[in-house]
Amino acid sequence: MQNKFDLEDRLIEYTVSIATITELLPHNRIGIYLSDQLTRSGMSPALTYGEAQGAESRADFIHKMKVALKELRESLISLKIIDRHKLLKENCSLSKVIDETNQLISIFVKSIQTAKNNKYK
Repeated sequence: MQNKFDLEDRLIEYTVSIATITELLPHNRIGIYLSDQLTRSGMSPALTYGEAQGAESRADFIHKMKVALKELRESLISLKIIDRHKLLKENCSLSKVIDETNQLISIFVKSIQTAKNNKYK
């Protein structure tokens, strides 16, 4: 991931990574199911973050950020399943995207906490 400080760019790069992974999954029942699931949950955070930037209130912003966080957590579990089930070829490592997912989760948790704290000031 290029610029570690621009969250929108990181989320866009993350979405591209998810798209690449889903295209590499096998075309069997498990691969298709996880591909569909990961496509939805893994691409949602970037789009939902865009919505959060135009939130109508702090409560709306917090809600949208929580939705994106839920999707990131779901994506993390899907990625771990793919990794542990070894659904990708030997030379395909998910460690970088799993690490990025964990970092994004941490960023969203902190952002939500900060927004909540600022809500009561």
